[in-house]
Formats: sequence, structure tokens, C-alpha cells
Amino acid sequence: MTMLTQVVLGRTYDFSHVIGRLGGTGNGFTNPYNVVVAGNDVVYVLNRGGEGRPGGPPLVPNGTGARIGKWRFGKEPGDEEYLTEFGGSGEGNRVGDGPGGMIWGVGLAIDSKENVYLTDEWLNRITVYDKDGKLLHHWGVPGDSDGELNRPSGVGIDNEDNLFVVDSLNHRVQKFTSDGTFVKNWGGLGTGKGQFDSPWGITIDREGNVYVADHKNHRVQKFTPEGEYLSEFGSYGDGPGELNRPSDIAVDPEGDVYVCDWANNRVQIYTSEGKFITTLRGDAQELSALAKEEVESNDDVVKARRLVKTMEPEWRFALPTGLSYDPKYQRLIVTDSQRLRLQVYKKIKNYMAPQVQL
Repeated sequence: MTMLTQVVLGRTYDFSHVIGRLGGTGNGFTNPYNVVVAGNDVVYVLNRGGEGRPGGPPLVPNGTGARIGKWRFGKEPGDEEYLTEFGGSGEGNRVGDGPGGMIWGVGLAIDSKENVYLTDEWLNRITVYDKDGKLLHHWGVPGDSDGELNRPSGVGIDNEDNLFVVDSLNHRVQKFTSDGTFVKNWGGLGTGKGQFDSPWGITIDREGNVYVADHKNHRVQKFTPEGEYLSEFGSYGDGPGELNRPSDIAVDPEGDVYVCDWANNRVQIYTSEGKFITTLRGDAQELSALAKEEVESNDDVVKARRLVKTMEPEWRFALPTGLSYDPKYQRLIVTDSQRLRLQVYKKIKNYMAPQVQL
């Protein structure tokens, strides 16, 4: 059992709160898949929505399935405001491949102008919206040549607004300018240094170094901005510092690295050198304000919950897919995808608890 507050290696991670209804559209989440923090307390959340038939595109009637929700998350728990949403089925297209639409959105990133970039692994394209959700442009064609894509997933943007796209089933990373012009790529299928097996998430740190979640190799690899291999950490397993199909990565201003340990249902934290720090398993012991309203409005649900022997399984992550670090409020936001919510942790500086620090 984990603690709500963890003090380890001079760092303090404190569970803050959970955001989201028990489900549904609008100010709830439907399979929240990724999250990115912008300025002015704005946060964009990618809702994957219904998946449709196995192996095929989901049905997205009236744009209520896959979509990007725009929120304002204030400093305190409960200070969340749903603003709008965009994407969905696009312009009058039921399954989402119309202009501005999406089918299987995976990665989210924002540039210096707060334009929003979405990777769509079904459509093999990158779609770009402005901060109000207006379609700007999109690009991408299926294939394995330079600039072509095969199930793109994670996307990261550097300080010059270059895009680094995880080209998952081509087992490589591709670099583009913001208008989609191909620059370079690196990688290839394998287990060696600089090789990948179905990579998923990606992030860029303040120095421009690139971190990639090497999904089926159960590790994270770190590269220079030019794609030169630097280091790696993680190996298959469920012990401290081990990984089972990592899905996303974030780096905070101090250089600590947060990894969605997807199949282990947890988040692992490391130093920038890859030294293991601690594990977050999900600590949502209290419902969000919105979810609490839903529960308390139904007496049968209230009674049923009181008959449960333990609520601990509900607290924990279930296949967390994405995360983002908010430097303004020093907090980590995790998409708890199967539980239709976000969990938020704070990284507290100057934490005073002498009996713990000894």
C-alpha cells in the first residue's frame, strides 16, 4: 500500500486530487488518452472515445467520440472549468476522417503559439488546430519511406517548434518542421542501442534531449536533439524501476523523469540519469467533485458502494496511458484511461516533516 505523501531522495510527491466525472462527454472523459499543459492554466485532454468493432475504426456519431477537450485547471482541487471541445468526426463525417476529425488519436503537443498537434494512428496523419480548435492543416501518408508514417503515436515539440513523431510500427522517430517538412529520422526494429520495438510516447527536456518510451522493449531511451544515443533505463518486470510496456514520458524542470508504466498500472519516477526514485500507483481515495455529485444523486449507488469490502481497487491506476508535468503548479497530471479520469500529484519543495526526514 502506498502513502498519499512520499518523501524520497530529497523529493516529496503528494497526491492532490482527481478530475472528471464517472464517464460521459462534455465535462467528463471518455477513455482519456493523453494530456498536455499550455499557458494560462489551460490543459488539453485527448479523449479516445469508443473503439468500434475490433480491428476497425470506431463509430463517432455526431462528433461525440474521439475529441480534444479544452479545460482550465486552477491551482486548487475542484478549481476546474470545462471550456470547449473539438475534433470528433470532423466536418460531417461519421467515422472521423473528415477535415479536422480524428479516429484513433494518440499523441498531443503544443507549440509556442499554442497550436495543438494530434497524431492519429488510424489515419496515419498529424492534424494541427489553433488554440480554439480551428483546423489549420494536416499531413501524413502511410508508408515506410522518409516522412511517411505507420501508426504514429507520441509527439514532442522542441524550443524551435520542430516536431518529433514516434512512427510506431516503422520503429523509429521522425523529425519534422512545424509545417510538416521532413527533416530526419532514426531507429529501426531491434533491441540494441538506438533501436526500437513499437515505441509509443516521447518528450523533450529543457536541453532538447529526446526521451522515447520503447514500448515492447520495456525501457526508456534518451537521445540528443540530433538522435544520437545517450542512455537507457528500465527492463522487463514489475519490481522497483522495472517496466512493462511503457506508454508515455514527462520531464520536470529539475530533470526528474516520469514514465507511464502502462501494463503495470503505475507511474515510475527516475532521475535524469535513470536512477529509480519511487512509484505512484494511484491514490484517488476521494471522488472528484463531479463524480461525487453523480454518486450522491442516486441512493442505490450510495448503498452499493457502502457494501463493498474495500474501495482500494478504485483508487489505483488502470492502464494509465499519458501524462504531463505542469511547471507552474509543480504537479503531474496522469490520464487514468480505464477509470475515465485524471489523477494529479504535486511535487512539493521545502516539505517540512522532521520525523519523516530523519
